[in-house]
Amino acid sequence: MAQAHDNDAPRAQAFDPLSQPELFDGLRTKRIFAFFIDTIAIILLTCVAAVVIFFVGIFTLGLGWLAYAFLWQGVALLYTAFTLGGPASATPGMRAMGLEMRLWHGGRMYPLLAAVHLVLFWISVSVITPFVLLVSLFSDRKRLLHDIILGTLVINTPANGPLA
Repeated sequence: MAQAHDNDAPRAQAFDPLSQPELFDGLRTKRIFAFFIDTIAIILLTCVAAVVIFFVGIFTLGLGWLAYAFLWQGVALLYTAFTLGGPASATPGMRAMGLEMRLWHGGRMYPLLAAVHLVLFWISVSVITPFVLLVSLFSDRKRLLHDIILGTLVINTPANGPLA
């Protein structure tokens, strides 16, 4: 007979906005500023990568220059996967604004989910452009469409530091 494990038990949703409103105060504004900070960081990293690709292209007789076609997408994907999917569950912009991203049950992000989150963000922004922020007005946890689809949420980092 199989034993029930802790992993098999249904998990309650973590971070209730009614009992923990401080986790959701000012979230939309902080998230927008975090986006701009991360965009600047990605632009700077893309410039550095462009210089590296230029020299790689010289040594590979132009073959390396093919990497320019997907340069910014690749930099953004790696940046997000290794920062949002890292131990802090936050990009540098999110950390600067005191935010972190969690799974619906309170678990931490991981690199593959962070990369999928970015791709869904790109798709949602491409399809419903500025209206992507409107979804958060109707969500009790101020989540965006791609957050809801993936079961993630952004919260303010608690005053006693990042959650374990």
